Formats: sequence, C-alpha cells, structure tokens
Amino acid sequence: MTIRLEAVAHTDMGQEREVNEDRVFQQVLQSSDEDAVGLFIVADGMGGHLAGEVASHWAVETIKRELADLFIPRDPRATWDLSGEELRALLEQGRRPGSPPSRITEERVRSAVEKANAAVHGYARHRPTEAMGSGSTLTMAVIEGPLAFIANVGDSRAYLLRHHQLQQITVDHSLVAGLVAAGRITLEESYDHPQAGLIYRCLGYMPNVEVDIFRQELQDGDVLLLCTDGLWEMVRDDQRMASIIEEAPTLESAAQWLVQAANSAGGKDNISVVLVRVMEG
Repeated sequence: MTIRLEAVAHTDMGQEREVNEDRVFQQVLQSSDEDAVGLFIVADGMGGHLAGEVASHWAVETIKRELADLFIPRDPRATWDLSGEELRALLEQGRRPGSPPSRITEERVRSAVEKANAAVHGYARHRPTEAMGSGSTLTMAVIEGPLAFIANVGDSRAYLLRHHQLQQITVDHSLVAGLVAAGRITLEESYDHPQAGLIYRCLGYMPNVEVDIFRQELQDGDVLLLCTDGLWEMVRDDQRMASIIEEAPTLESAAQWLVQAANSAGGKDNISVVLVRVMEG
C-alpha cells in the first residue's frame, strides 16, 4: 500500500488588520507506485512597515528553494547501493528493501530552517530603515510516506487529528506558554495576559536560531493542521476545531470553516491554515 496526501492552504487578513503578513504554502508530489512527498508551511511575519510581510515571504521562499529537489520525480531506472545502516532505517520505516531511501532527514529540515533564518536576518540587516526588527514565525511539515518531520520556530502551531482527538505537536516559544507550563497561570488566563503574543524565538532576530524538530509517524485517516496564532487564539477549543474539520464535506471546506470561525470570534489577527489528510491507497 502506498501513502497518498490531500492538502489545502488558506489565508485571510482577518477583521482588524490592514495587511496580511502571513504566508502559506503546500505542495505534494504523488505517483502511482511510490509514497507521496509533501511540503507544508505557515509563517507569520512581524515588524515595521511591510517588514513582516517580506519576512514571512523570504522564510517560505527559502524553505521552498532548499527542499525543491524533493519534488523532482525519481528516475525509475536508478539503483541504490545501501549500507547496512540505511537498510535498517528502511525496514524501521516499514519500507520494502527494494524501495528507494528517504530523501528527508531531520538535519536536512533543520538546515533549511536555518537558511530561512539567515535570509530573513540578512534582509533586515541590509535594509535597516524599513526592515529593522522584522521577523517571522515558521511551522512546517515535510512528509514522505508515513513519516513527517515537523519544524517550529515561534508560536505558529502544528496539530495532529487522530481518532477524533486534536493534539498539539509543537511547543509555543512564547512567554505565556512558559508561564502556563510552570503552573503560574492557567491556559484560559494566557489568552488575555498583558504579555500575550510576546515570543522569545523567531526567524530573523538573530544570526542563528534554535529549531524544534518533531518526528511524527502517520496513519491512514490522520489530518495534520498547521496554523498561525490568528486561528488558535480565536478558536480556543481544540475539540471545536476537530469537529469543524471532521464535519466539513471537503478539506477545502474545513479550511474555510476554520477561518470563518476565527473571524466570527473577532478575527483580531491574520488567519492561516494548512490541512493535510493522510490516506492509504
């Protein structure tokens, strides 16, 4: 059985912002006899006049460039000379010994995010008048077959919907998330905290960045949700988000309904959603 992926991406300005500083991206390579490969990104820019919009743009474009070769179809005539370690890795991933090795590794994903950080940082450094203080969050997933590597910098999130339960995969790099984890405030209090929205890690502020990487095994029927804080700060009930996704007739409808729910709750920020459904077939 091969893994197939269905994906949609949707972004909206929200009700109060005049510029959409979010960026989204999704791309899937699907063949009839190999597992699908997919790249999915949400980025939330911040900074001065147009700086956030440009920061998120450069973050996404750099990731796309660094991982572009994932979407070049393999040569079916190619052969692979596998070492014992590579063969063991294939078997651990549930792949056939004759199948090609994975092109995705944790280090490759980390390197792509680090290049994105350098691009945003370089933009701000060379254009200090309009871009000083600019930056961007980044949450991305790279999927090949049943394996996903999810990278996160900032407070955009990745969730896994499985068996009607929505579970957050990423950890927010924000002050209030730290206070909640330490038991100093409740989750409900965090939404209206005076320092809500302050993040301590993002792309572009510093020459180097620490990247969280999560390895997630996927199953038939799983749905990945990537989103900016414009969604989860407005739609605060995870079970409600799960219900919206499951009750929508299509994945495209689910993305639109999530954005509508955020706007109905106030739409105080730009809202971005990427949904990915995993299917065996």
